[in-house]
Amino acid sequence: MATDRKAEVVWQGDLMNGSGTIEQVTSGALGPLDVSWASRSEEPNGRTSPEELIAAAWAACFSMALSHGLAQAGNAPERLESSATVTFQPGEGITKGALAVRATVPGLDEAGFRDAAEEAKKNCPVSQALSGIPDVTLDATLAG
Repeated sequence: MATDRKAEVVWQGDLMNGSGTIEQVTSGALGPLDVSWASRSEEPNGRTSPEELIAAAWAACFSMALSHGLAQAGNAPERLESSATVTFQPGEGITKGALAVRATVPGLDEAGFRDAAEEAKKNCPVSQALSGIPDVTLDATLAG
């Protein structure tokens, strides 16, 4: 079954001097969140950016995909610590992406874990949506 998710934003003013608010999302889990061009292209100063929200979505999606893939292969993880970094270059868009994960997975060696992480990177829906990013890296490490 398909699931729709919605976010509502109010923007006031022009791009360079204006600002906006992510008023709410379907779940009610976040909002209001302030957003501005400066928070996107310079310093956040307590405001978010589309790229920061994309990074959060990507890290969560990647973690879910990796957890599922590992469990399906018989090596359910005890813990995954994932992060995503999205680099925005004004005038060019999103130019880089970086995923990193450190995990505790009993019974799995480093090579097997890296393979599983690469599969999750390739197959998570957010990774697929971001497939136009020219430079994407993955740092996958087993703890202990």
